Amino acid sequence: MITKFKIAVLLTCHNRRDKTLNCLNALFAAKVPPGFILEVFLVDDGSADGTGEAVKNNFPKVTVITGTGNLYWNQGMRLAWQTATQTADYDFFLWLNDDTLLDRNAITEMLDCLEEGFQMSNTSGLVTAACRSEAGKTKFSYGGRTESQPLIPNGDLQTCKYINGNAVLVPVEVYKALGNLSPDYTHGMGDYDYGLRAIQKGFNCYTTKSFVATCAPNEGIPDWCNPNVPFSKRWALLYSPLGLNLKEYLLFRKKFWGNKWREYALKAYLKVIFPGIYAKLK
Repeated sequence: MITKFKIAVLLTCHNRRDKTLNCLNALFAAKVPPGFILEVFLVDDGSADGTGEAVKNNFPKVTVITGTGNLYWNQGMRLAWQTATQTADYDFFLWLNDDTLLDRNAITEMLDCLEEGFQMSNTSGLVTAACRSEAGKTKFSYGGRTESQPLIPNGDLQTCKYINGNAVLVPVEVYKALGNLSPDYTHGMGDYDYGLRAIQKGFNCYTTKSFVATCAPNEGIPDWCNPNVPFSKRWALLYSPLGLNLKEYLLFRKKFWGNKWREYALKAYLKVIFPGIYAKLK
């Protein structure tokens, strides 16, 4: 009997039907090594544009989970992951944003990077896909990061401190040690949190040796600290899941930076109150 390694692909979406379908088309066009199979779990978080039905019609093997409409990224991904682990035993979990298009070699390279990392360190780890900003270009958008800089792929396996969650491959050994994404976050910070927790547990975070996916970046100054946005809206976004989400942001800072969280709180308030100064610094 041939052993099959199972990868659970995890996605969450909201009102981005065309992007979601394009993402799934790219996923199923990607090469999967012999002996590996993909099973896809997608949370349709209250989409009003027919995303869930379109996925069911075009990709009937995808498990579509109905969300509440208030899950956002982190909670939606948590639900997808929870559903997957309650369905079957998996060897790997692949986080995938629905605006991210995998190259044909993406899954193969991510698996190869995990294997190379294990051979180098005798320790398991996880790998984030280096994403370019647009097809045919080599401008970094998402992937692995150091304390202050993105890690540009250079042909070698590189370790990173922070991981963007656009496409991340997590072996079951890491999942067994860390569990699901943290319940502390609604939308953002869950990916950074997971990577930092992995490092704390002795695992490594890697980025792929080449660009293996395409995802357009969110460019420009965030609205919560944009001087062209009215103060009332900036202040609301300071506390919104789609802005900084200050309460959760400071919880994240306390978890990994200890008492320095007060400095980050002060900086956040200064940015929202005096955004012109922040814009000049940027």
